Amino acid sequence: MERLDPTLALASGPSKSTSRSAQVMAGLALLLGVVYLFGLHPFNQPPVLVAAVGLLLSAAVIADRPSGDPLSGSRLGKSLIFGGLAFGVLALAGLWRVIPDWILLTVSTGAVCAGTVVLARARYGHGSGGIRNHGVFTTPMLSRGGVAWIAAIVLTGFYVLLYWFPQSLEGIIRTIDPISYTLRGVPSDQWFMYGTFYSLAVLVMGVRALYRYRHDRYQRWRTVSVILAQGFLAYLLPHILAAFNEPEFYFSYFWPLKPEYLWPGDFGSGWIWNHPGRLGRFMVIWGAVISFVGVPVLTYYFGKRWYCSWVCGCGCLAETAGDPYRHLADSSVRSWQIERWMIHGVLVLVTFGTAILWINSAMEGGLLGSFSGGFARVYGFVFGSVFAGVIGVGFYPLMGARVWCRFGCPQAAILGLIQRFYSRFRITTNGGQCISCGNCTTYCEMGIDVRWYAQRGQNIVRASCVGCGMCASVCPRGVLKLENSSLEGRLNGPVLITSDEVDVLEEDWAASVSWK
Repeated sequence: MERLDPTLALASGPSKSTSRSAQVMAGLALLLGVVYLFGLHPFNQPPVLVAAVGLLLSAAVIADRPSGDPLSGSRLGKSLIFGGLAFGVLALAGLWRVIPDWILLTVSTGAVCAGTVVLARARYGHGSGGIRNHGVFTTPMLSRGGVAWIAAIVLTGFYVLLYWFPQSLEGIIRTIDPISYTLRGVPSDQWFMYGTFYSLAVLVMGVRALYRYRHDRYQRWRTVSVILAQGFLAYLLPHILAAFNEPEFYFSYFWPLKPEYLWPGDFGSGWIWNHPGRLGRFMVIWGAVISFVGVPVLTYYFGKRWYCSWVCGCGCLAETAGDPYRHLADSSVRSWQIERWMIHGVLVLVTFGTAILWINSAMEGGLLGSFSGGFARVYGFVFGSVFAGVIGVGFYPLMGARVWCRFGCPQAAILGLIQRFYSRFRITTNGGQCISCGNCTTYCEMGIDVRWYAQRGQNIVRASCVGCGMCASVCPRGVLKLENSSLEGRLNGPVLITSDEVDVLEEDWAASVSWK
């Protein structure tokens, strides 16, 4: 057996040496609490004490693993992660005023990134390729347990501080100064800090996905695509443009996901269009061409997967950092009904708002007056900040990684409508091979009941499908296949006979009984 089942190793219990290590760590944590009571600097500061105690207790949990457990190689990775997080807390407490920023960057952010890669390699990099989902429904972090709720609160709290109280994150912002000076020549602000952490999360968790799905060629190429799209198009290129005194522009976003790119007051006929040189006008034309020409053409040939699962920044984070939570998406009919009303309602709102703003601009403010700027700000606050940020990412551990994509993204709504009615993309099913295991439905991050289609032998043509291909990857029988073919026969009915289609005539039944 190439890989020992962790449950067998855990049943044997921890060795004496690891138990002793855990006791020592817990004792040191208790000692720090006593030191705090006597007011010894720097442990008399609550943030410093919390970081130190949390680090030691985490180390105690790590040390208390059986020595025969094949996952014991992940102790180093966990230690680096918890150590980096502890130093991040220390930076918030003011350690950045004493220690150089590049050292804090290395020992905090660098340690977390390195630890995540080490942990991913220990868990998924050994043995034969294949998706391992051991403990998904029993691990509190992955099954809406207490740890998941704590993680959701921390993530949501981070976004609240980022959007409305950025001064409270000054310590973390300062640790990113070395990267900011290198790319932009100026100190970091909260948005550069957030973009850096966002891109690092996609990169590091993308490496994890490459380890986990290394047996699947489609998943490997898709993961490489999201890493490059986020790292270059959404992070490096905009800052390079700003360094050359050009408008900061994100080529992987366009209307309606970035409605301001075509709003007249900002981009459409505003400062970017009138920016010296030709680059500003190219950006506006690029956004318009992609929105109204590129989107329908590419979606016709490839479905919405070309963007939602390969390019989009929200999808980049969902497919990497959100991958452990994909099974938390609600696949009920009620959830599907709410999804359709909400996502298309947002699309109507942004389309109406864009049209009104252009009419107001043509009338030189005679239609809305000062209200035009207020509409843009309210829309950006409600959907860009609260929905896409605070809820969309903060609720990963509770609702899955595609909350924003399912219920609020207007770009996904447009792509979905084209995919549903006029696209060559579909997921074909071989219902005769389906064993109704339910893996496909469980791991569909968009909450689609894939098994229902597979049991009927019916093609999956849904507006919400982002073509991530995970349903095909987890299927043990090869029932599902992502295809691009002609429109003919795309919307097929059920191939297999279901219980709803079986009807026994009364006279036939009576005749068979009398014959017996």
